[in-house]
Amino acid sequence: MPTDAVLRELLVRQLDHWLPRALHRSRRATVALAYAGDDAGGAEAALRVVAEFADRLRGRRLTVLVLADGGTGLPARLGAAEAGLPAEVAVHVVPGHPDRLPVALKAAGAAGAPLLTVVDGGEPGPALLAAAAAGRPAEVLLVTTPGRPLRPALVGAGFPLVTEVELVPADGGPARLLGYGTGSDRGLEALKDALWAVDEYAGVRYRDPADPAGRLLDIGLDPEPGPLRRELLAELTRSGPRTVTELRRFAATSTVYRAEDANRALASLLAAGAVAREPEHGRLGGDVLISPVPGGDAGSSA
Repeated sequence: MPTDAVLRELLVRQLDHWLPRALHRSRRATVALAYAGDDAGGAEAALRVVAEFADRLRGRRLTVLVLADGGTGLPARLGAAEAGLPAEVAVHVVPGHPDRLPVALKAAGAAGAPLLTVVDGGEPGPALLAAAAAGRPAEVLLVTTPGRPLRPALVGAGFPLVTEVELVPADGGPARLLGYGTGSDRGLEALKDALWAVDEYAGVRYRDPADPAGRLLDIGLDPEPGPLRRELLAELTRSGPRTVTELRRFAATSTVYRAEDANRALASLLAAGAVAREPEHGRLGGDVLISPVPGGDAGSSA
């Protein structure tokens, strides 16, 4: 499935960002990868990333937990990737459903140190999310079936920064919902950068759950700003004037877009006369106040 390739690439990019920071922060860290099915391809990719950081692992301890319903064949499938790891990395393969993750994390002593949790499939319950949030700091990537938003559960579990995006295959295959929770602004920025930097020819488009129209977005470094223009205008209509800094924050935390995309969208809204700014002239800095113009239109989706 094309979504699997995109999800693996997102995992690799996020781990590439997370791992050096975790190793710098603490002498121990944990990566937990849980799969509801028997496809643990993401785990193999993750182990290859870990091997690339062998020089930074000296004097550290990294635990990699892999849970999957793959039965007895899972260790053999991971063997090649595991063979290239330094002695500082402990890989524990646990056959079973992701709901066993809380017990596995407790046994691994993951609490109180950097923890990156990835759960692909199933419905993440409160116990699983609480276990994922026990890291200091903690980050979690959830992949499930669209229908029920992940944001409330992630925020309730203690992840203050959350984003969601639907991955929609162009071939008509089933869509997947990706949710990400963190307490790190840099972690959120890295995930957003990764979202828009993955292979644009992978046969997948994005859908922002925050967009009432549910428009599909092509992957690219400069995503089309139409849906973001509408979401920014709707936010201004709901809450009244906001600074550029506040609107950048809204884009990063409440939409699929990055903070930097808000500047392009605001410039377009200003040019269309849909919003006004104070002061009227000068650089569009963070303290510039943006107000909706009555009757203003966010324009076309292009």
